[in-house]
Amino acid sequence: MSGTGVSATGEDAAERTGMRLECRGLAGGRGTAVVFRDLDLDVDGGTVLALLGPNGAGKSTLLLTLAGLLPARSGRASVDGEPLRNGNAVAASRSGVVLVPDNRSLFTTLTVEENLDVARSRNGPAPRDLLETFPALEKRWRLAAGALSGGEQQMLAMARALIQQPKVLLVDEMSMGLAPLVVETLFETVRRIASDHGAAVVLVEQHVKLALEVADAAAVLNRGTIVLHGTADELRRDPKTLERAYLGELEVAP
Repeated sequence: MSGTGVSATGEDAAERTGMRLECRGLAGGRGTAVVFRDLDLDVDGGTVLALLGPNGAGKSTLLLTLAGLLPARSGRASVDGEPLRNGNAVAASRSGVVLVPDNRSLFTTLTVEENLDVARSRNGPAPRDLLETFPALEKRWRLAAGALSGGEQQMLAMARALIQQPKVLLVDEMSMGLAPLVVETLFETVRRIASDHGAAVVLVEQHVKLALEVADAAAVLNRGTIVLHGTADELRRDPKTLERAYLGELEVAP
């Protein structure tokens, strides 16, 4: 299961949407520090890749790089075969890459409806169309985002991502600080976004058990390198190897 290349695929999804996200030899960092290096990733439309690992491993930096908020140091990334412009968040968004950051980045003084309307693309769904996926937001429709509970804010952040019709959805630490029932609902939503909307989802998550239940494939990033990868079922059935990957006790396969 170990190695530097990661592939999240699903036969039905691949036939329907084809490869969405592809990275080759990608390296990136913050400031002068290189945080991750030589990463290969393949994620089909309609599939979820759980990106796991200890704090400081480079997971969030990788998502920020794919979203164009940080420049890659080397390598390349593409969506639907089209290269992403390095360090250009606007171009990444136009290519269909949408990031849900760990701080949610909502407009706290705007209402739920206004947050969705701001994010909506010209030909995208109407804000109320999102209530089918996020019914709990209907009673909060006219409230400012800052007045919502943490779970409701995360639902709004996910709804704002979905209204942008992502080809690639990057989700960073979705469960942080939330009640277990809310977390389970959000994970089910992530699965539907992949399955029903054909998005390629990269899910960075510390809640390993739930992440492996919703994902098709998983990878452990440690010290900037992928030290373990395989199907979600494989990693779930081998908790001892998974623990060793977190502890940095696995060597990367050639």
